[in-house]
Amino acid sequence: MKTEKNLPITERRKFFLTIARATGLAILGGLTWSAFVDEVKATSLILRPPAALKEDDFLATCIKCGMCVEACPFDTLRLAKPGDNKPLGTPFYIPREIPCYMCVDIPCVPVCPTGALNIKSVQNEEKKLDITKAQMGVAVIDDSSCIAFWGIQCDACYRACPLLGNAISIEYTKNERTGKHAFLKPVVHTDVCTGCGLCEKACVTQKAAIFVLPRDVALGKVGDHYVQGWDKKDEKRVENATSTTTKTKISKDSAVDSLNNSNDMEDLLK
Repeated sequence: MKTEKNLPITERRKFFLTIARATGLAILGGLTWSAFVDEVKATSLILRPPAALKEDDFLATCIKCGMCVEACPFDTLRLAKPGDNKPLGTPFYIPREIPCYMCVDIPCVPVCPTGALNIKSVQNEEKKLDITKAQMGVAVIDDSSCIAFWGIQCDACYRACPLLGNAISIEYTKNERTGKHAFLKPVVHTDVCTGCGLCEKACVTQKAAIFVLPRDVALGKVGDHYVQGWDKKDEKRVENATSTTTKTKISKDSAVDSLNNSNDMEDLLK
């Protein structure tokens, strides 16, 4: 008597087994791809290494080799793994855990083989590396949870900043509530801040009241049609600008007559 195990595998059974395997692989591939797409989408708040290109260009250029991660002496950089909600295999850092310590020689940048970390963006006029030119992100202060804005003396973020007095300064204002004390309020200067995150790491509150965000997320954009008249460089870019004037014909009818106009009323009732 033949058991189920000993039944010969017919061509028909082979066909169905092949279909089942293919279906299983397709489902698995779909789930994997779906997870990958989800990872790729959740990138708006990701912080990249110094000198990283704009996000879209970075993702197109980075080959996920991990050389920048290996070069980082402080283990600041890490490679995104499944579940990090970041493009898999790409480098990033979390300032509250391990910030960027602003290495003078910026070892993570020169080792990049593709230019995803653009060394020219962190060089000065003499072609020497200058970490202060990095634009990893920018620090943002939540003044509702920053205890300095409560009147409690705290300058932890100010003291932790490697660009002391330049990227973060302290603003002294009178505490009207007590009439005897002063507020020591931290102020971030976005044109100088590199986004290293040392301030976020140093913040004494349970959840950091100062935190680093990507510059595109944290900063607004004025638009090219606004000019800083006191800045000669900014004013120069509109030297050859032209303007056009449009005129609207003003109705001679009174407001009441205009509203009572039959054609206007018909338009209003449509």
